[in-house]
Amino acid sequence: MRTLFAKVIIDISSEKVDRTFDYCVPSKLEDQIHVGAQVQVPFGRGNTLRKGYVVALSNQTDYTSSSLKEIFSLEKGSVSAETLLIELAWWMKERYGSTMNQALKTVLPVKQKVKSKESRKILRRISPDSLEAEIDKARQKGYKAQVRLLSALRDHECLEWERATKELGITPSLIRTAEKKGWIYLELKTVYRNPLDGKERGQSQVKLNKDQEAVVRAFAQDYRGGIRKTYLIHGITGSGKTEVYMELISQVLQAGKQVIVLIPEIALTYQTVLRFYSRFGDRISIMNSRLSQGERYDQFQRARKGEVDIMIGPRSALFTPFSNLGLIIIDEEHESAYKSETAPRYHARETAVKRASMQQASVVLGSATPSLEAYTKALRGEYVLFTLKKRAKADSFLPHTEVVDLRKELEEGNKSVFSRLLQKKIEERLAKREQVMLFMNRRGYANFISCRSCGEAMKCPHCDVTLTLHKDHTLKCHYCGFQIPVPDRCPHCGSPYIAHFGAGTQKIQELAEKRFPGARILRMDLDTTAGKNGHEEILAAFGAGQADILIGTQMIVKGHDFPKVTLVGVIAADVSLYAPDFRAGEKTFQLLTQAAGRAGRGGRPGEAIIQTYNPQHYSISCAAGQDYEGFYRMEMAYRKLMGYPPAAVLLTVLLSSGDEMLLDRFAVELTRWLDPIAERRRVQLIGPVQAPVYKINDIYRKILYMKQQNYDILIQIKNQIDGLLEINPELARQILVQYDFS
Repeated sequence: MRTLFAKVIIDISSEKVDRTFDYCVPSKLEDQIHVGAQVQVPFGRGNTLRKGYVVALSNQTDYTSSSLKEIFSLEKGSVSAETLLIELAWWMKERYGSTMNQALKTVLPVKQKVKSKESRKILRRISPDSLEAEIDKARQKGYKAQVRLLSALRDHECLEWERATKELGITPSLIRTAEKKGWIYLELKTVYRNPLDGKERGQSQVKLNKDQEAVVRAFAQDYRGGIRKTYLIHGITGSGKTEVYMELISQVLQAGKQVIVLIPEIALTYQTVLRFYSRFGDRISIMNSRLSQGERYDQFQRARKGEVDIMIGPRSALFTPFSNLGLIIIDEEHESAYKSETAPRYHARETAVKRASMQQASVVLGSATPSLEAYTKALRGEYVLFTLKKRAKADSFLPHTEVVDLRKELEEGNKSVFSRLLQKKIEERLAKREQVMLFMNRRGYANFISCRSCGEAMKCPHCDVTLTLHKDHTLKCHYCGFQIPVPDRCPHCGSPYIAHFGAGTQKIQELAEKRFPGARILRMDLDTTAGKNGHEEILAAFGAGQADILIGTQMIVKGHDFPKVTLVGVIAADVSLYAPDFRAGEKTFQLLTQAAGRAGRGGRPGEAIIQTYNPQHYSISCAAGQDYEGFYRMEMAYRKLMGYPPAAVLLTVLLSSGDEMLLDRFAVELTRWLDPIAERRRVQLIGPVQAPVYKINDIYRKILYMKQQNYDILIQIKNQIDGLLEINPELARQILVQYDFS
C-alpha cells in the first residue's frame, strides 16, 4: 500500500509560501485530507502542535518516510478564508499551468507583513494632589522636561504621543520613566490606514427605472431562494449598471454576506469608488497597486477580520480574504486587464466563477460591449442574460456618431490629424463652453504598415492578422512565422503612401494647442498620471470644468461620467484594428463604443466623430451604430472560420531559454513529439514560431499554438508536456515552459 504525503505551510504569510514541510498522512485521514485543508502538525524539536495548511498531496517524497512526522489531526469545520484561497490556488495551478508557489503568491495578495501603524496615547494615572507635589519636586530639581510633561497632564488627562514628543519636547525615555513611577499609563491601539480617509460621504441612492428594477427583482428572487448563478448585464453606455450593482449589493449585505467589486484599472476608482463610498460609507475598502505597502496590508487585515463588507479593486481584489462571500461583481468584464500576464495566466472572470461556486456566491458581469466568451455563454444558457437598452436618465440619449474617411481627407489636401469635420465640431463646443474628449486609440499598438490611400494594412495570408514591422525592414507574422520584405508600394492599390502608423498623445496635445489656441487642454496618459493621485487630480480638474479638452488613451473612455462632455473625437480608430491579435476587431469595437458613449450623458445632445482609414470595417460601422448584436454575428463567423476562441480553445505554449541553439532543438523535438498526439486528439498544432519579442534580457523565446474545442484535451496535453520535463530534469533546468489558455 502506497503512503500518502502532504506538503504543509506552517506560516501562511505570503513571504513564507516557498517553505513547505513534508508530513505523512495517517491512513485514517487519507479520505478526508485535501489541498487547502487546515491541519494540526507536530513542529520543531519539541513537536509543538502548530496550525498548517495542506498545499499539495503526493505518493512520493524526497525524504525517507520513516524520517517524516505524521499529521496529528484535521481541523474539521474550520473553513477559513485562507483554506478557500489555497484550494482556489490549487485549481488555478491545474487549470492554467503554473507551480503551486506561483499560484499561492497570486491568491495571498500581501507580499510581506509591514509594521502596523499604532495610535499611542499618554493617560494620567497619578491623582491631582500627588501630581502637584511631583511638579514642585521637579521644579526644585530643575527637571524642566518633567515639569512640562506633568503640567500638561494637569490640564489634560490624555496626551497624544506626537504632541508630547514634538510640541513639548518629551523624550521616549522620560515617558518610560514616568510610566515606571506610576504617573502615567500608555494606551496603544492599532490604526488601519484607510485610503478613503477624507472622502465626503453623501447619499447616492437613486430611483431605478423599470428595466433596472427588473434586473434587481430577478436577481433578488434567485438569491432569496438560495439559487446562485452567473449573470451578464448587457447594458448600453449610460444605462445605469452601477446603480444596479449597488442595489444588488444592498440585497446581499442584508443577508449578512460580503461583496467583491472588480474594476478593470485604477482610472475607474476616482468616480466609481466615490459613488460606492457615498452609498455604503466605511463598509467599503479599496485595493489597488498604487496603495502603499502599509495601506495594502491594512485593507487585507480589515477584510480578514470582517471589519469591511465590500472590497473594490482591480484583478487582485478577487483574492480578498472574505470568509462569508456572497457576491462578486465584475464591471466592464470585457477588459483585457482581467487576464493575468504572469503565471498563473488566469482570467478573473473564470476564476471568479470558480471562487463563487466554492463559497455559494453569485457572480454578476456587466458591460456595454460584453466579451465574446461571456456573451456566447449567455446565449448557451450558462449565464443568465439581462439587457438594458435605454440610458438611465430620461433626458440622456446615445450620441449621434459620424465616421470620417481619412483617405478622402488626404485626397482633398488635409494632412492634419484632425479631420475638417472634427475641427468644426470642436470649435462649436468651445464657443458653447461645452467640453470635448479626444481619444487616441493606442491600445494594442504595434509597429505595422498601412496604406494611407486605400487604408489596407499588410496582413498575413495564412492567419488574417497584421504583419509586424521588424528592425531588419521585414514584416513578420507572429502566429505562423510568415515573413516578407517591406514593400515600396501598397500591394492592394499601388500607392507609395505606405508607412508605419501612429502618433502619441503628447503630439496630439501640441497640435491641438496650435489649432485651438484659446482652449484649456489636459492630457491623461501614463506620463501625466505617474503620481499616486495622478488619475484623480486630472479627472477632478476636468470634472470641475477647469479644462475644455481632455486628450488621452483608453483610460479616459471607460466608466467616467462628465455631464458637460458633448463631443468625443476618436483620432485614429485603425491603430488597434490592425494589431497582430485575433481579438483586434473585438477590442476596436469595444473601445470605439465605449469612447462614443462618453458624450451626451448630462441632458445635452452628444456627438462622436470616428476618424478612420477603413470606414467599411464592421468593427467600426457597428461601433458607430452601437450595434453589438450585428458585430457579434460577424465576429463569431470570423472566429469559427479561423478556429479562434470562443469557437475553440487556444493553448499557447511559451518556450524560453538563454541557449538559443538548445531552444531551437527542443522546440523542433517537442513539435515532433506532439505531432502524433495532436493528430490522435484532433488538435491543430501550429509552430514553433518566434515570440513577438524574441529576445528579452538575453533570453530567447519561441511559441507553439494548439487549437481544440475541448478544453480538457488541451489540459491533458499540457500535463503530458510537464511529464516529459519531469523525466528530463536537466532539460527542465535549461528550458522554461509556460502556458496560456485563451
